[in-house]
Amino acid sequence: MPCFGRLFADPLYLYRIMWEEIITLVKKEATLEWRQKYALNGILLYVISAVYITYLSVGVKSGTLQVPTWNALYWIIILFSSVNAVAKSFIQESQGRQLYYYIIASPESIILSKTLYNTALTWVLSLLGYLVFSVVMGNPVQDQTLFLCNLLLGSIGFSASLTMVSSIAGKAGNNGTLMAILSFPVLIPILLLTIQISHNAIDGLDRSVSTDKIITLLAINGLIGASSYILFPYLWKS
Repeated sequence: MPCFGRLFADPLYLYRIMWEEIITLVKKEATLEWRQKYALNGILLYVISAVYITYLSVGVKSGTLQVPTWNALYWIIILFSSVNAVAKSFIQESQGRQLYYYIIASPESIILSKTLYNTALTWVLSLLGYLVFSVVMGNPVQDQTLFLCNLLLGSIGFSASLTMVSSIAGKAGNNGTLMAILSFPVLIPILLLTIQISHNAIDGLDRSVSTDKIITLLAINGLIGASSYILFPYLWKS
């Protein structure tokens, strides 16, 4: 009875419990990632190799790489790197481990922790790709702050979408194919907006030009996050 009384007396009690669960699950994700260094190293190698192959293919030395091409190639590499990094969120989880999570944590805490961790991972990959791209292929960006903020918003959108899609694919067979089919239609609007905002940052246009696109991107991220938070418990219990 005292426990139930505390729940009704303190509405924030459940949220504190959820926050503790989220922190614990995020630490677990980071620990597993550090143990399985081959997975993280493989993703980093993928980013660096993709940038180097692009460097050899598009003729950067001859000065033929245009700014729109630089922008598009960068986001294509980040998109596929994000897919490779986030796809394993639920696909690699065994049924025994999922049952264990089902017992010790709420589904809301699980989806939020996965999304937060994948956002951080995608953000790091985006920054690494930007650094390597800048060193190897030059850096035409004039508004660095807007470009980095766009990277963060894109990372949030990619990770939220791919985390939910990974949870759906993890419940079905042929996970890789289903992941590709479900993820790219969802990611296309986010990709188009991030490319447009980064193009404005590269050209150094006034930030008011990108305001409507940033608001739209924030709305899409919020819609995806809210949908994941509401729908994931039903998927998790199935």
